[in-house]
Amino acid sequence: MSTLPSAPSATGQSGTPSNKKGQEGLKRTLKLRHLVFIGLAYMAPLAVFDMFGIVAEETRGHVPLAYLVVMVAVLFTAYSYSKMVKFFPIAGSAYTYAKEAINPHVGFLVGWAATLDYLLLPMINAILSGIYMGAIMPDVPFGVWVVLTIAICTVLNLVGVKLAASMNMILVGIQLVVAVIFVVLTVKNIMSGANDAAFTIAPFFSSDIQVVSIAAGAAILALSFLGFDAVSTLAEEAEKPTRDIPRAIFIIIAVAGAFFITVTYVMQVLFPDVTELGDIVGASPEIAQYIGGAAFQAIFVGGYMMAVLGCGITQQMSAARLLYAMGRDGALPKKVFSSINKRTGVPVVNVMIVAAIALTALFVDLDQAASMINFGAFIAFTFVNLSVIFVFFKFLQRRDLKSVLLFVIVPGIGAAINIGLWASLDSLSMMIGGGWIIAGFIYLLVKTRGFKNPAPDLTGPINIGMYE
Repeated sequence: MSTLPSAPSATGQSGTPSNKKGQEGLKRTLKLRHLVFIGLAYMAPLAVFDMFGIVAEETRGHVPLAYLVVMVAVLFTAYSYSKMVKFFPIAGSAYTYAKEAINPHVGFLVGWAATLDYLLLPMINAILSGIYMGAIMPDVPFGVWVVLTIAICTVLNLVGVKLAASMNMILVGIQLVVAVIFVVLTVKNIMSGANDAAFTIAPFFSSDIQVVSIAAGAAILALSFLGFDAVSTLAEEAEKPTRDIPRAIFIIIAVAGAFFITVTYVMQVLFPDVTELGDIVGASPEIAQYIGGAAFQAIFVGGYMMAVLGCGITQQMSAARLLYAMGRDGALPKKVFSSINKRTGVPVVNVMIVAAIALTALFVDLDQAASMINFGAFIAFTFVNLSVIFVFFKFLQRRDLKSVLLFVIVPGIGAAINIGLWASLDSLSMMIGGGWIIAGFIYLLVKTRGFKNPAPDLTGPINIGMYE
């Protein structure tokens, strides 16, 4: 249910924001609190429940520790984002930073990798819908929920419906209320001795910890943090971008990290061994029934499904508009991807393409889907860190110890951590992600005539009309 990190920049080579209404620039109206809320809304609080069962089994009961590991990795990357936004206070993300600091062709491939994430997010959303609805209606086949979820999101996108900011606030509010009730009921069960549970440090440390398993679990859980950098695309709409965007990024990670660790800690304490549950993949709704009965399970799944549909609509819309923007700017064939329905203003072909890709949810497991999405995310995070190092060598004159520490060593550690997590992804994700990168490289090679011509621009959906 999580959303992606920020889309590639809606800027041209010059960094000037594109604007379909002919305005000279985006209005600077967003304060720190707005940036923080937008980032948290993109991350979707109930995402904490998505992978609990799978990661609990993978880490042998150390989900909070795995969250702590990935949070540290994300903090290093957040530091690099905070540096890059000060050098390039334009609407942008990993694509923009890699393009400006390293090389436009490298930037294209980074953006290409992130594009895979956009195309696959609706798929994982449909998988989660099938898992959660299957928990309360086990007699209905999994595929029915998958197809129904994709169909609803597709129809709403085809008629031009999009979620307003007020709707996002309502959805996030519902998620937070459901999550808080979940934690309270879990703590109540622990204190009453349910399942012989007791508060210990075992979810963070025990004698059977395996580094490889923790790294693999952290690599999967990175999905929960995708979206923390969405605020970096709002640099041209923030009142004080060089000050507030770095602050917002760190606040978002701190709040989300504390939330994720707290929720999974009480869940892990109550069920240190998830194999006791009937369905490991659907562990969260099963735990919801255990702590609050069928009534709370229905509330839990109902709240989750509202968020799933909200995310599904925006994810499909974002992916379709990303394809449209790439087609419009010549990064993809214009005849196919830049067509718009004259009546609704919707890129119908792109919406249907994204829906078709989402139907692969019928054949992919949840952990495989998460790994495939994280493939592009770890590449993007790695290159944000590397961009800081390139800024140091290409643009900075200072070569003192402090500068080396802040611009080389710290982002270097961040890049190394992300590469390590990327290497922990499963083989299927490596094959699909690697194939996607190779396809992008071949396309770039042909498009630029052997790198003789400039790389095509990649623009993204987040800044296009969302806050008009």
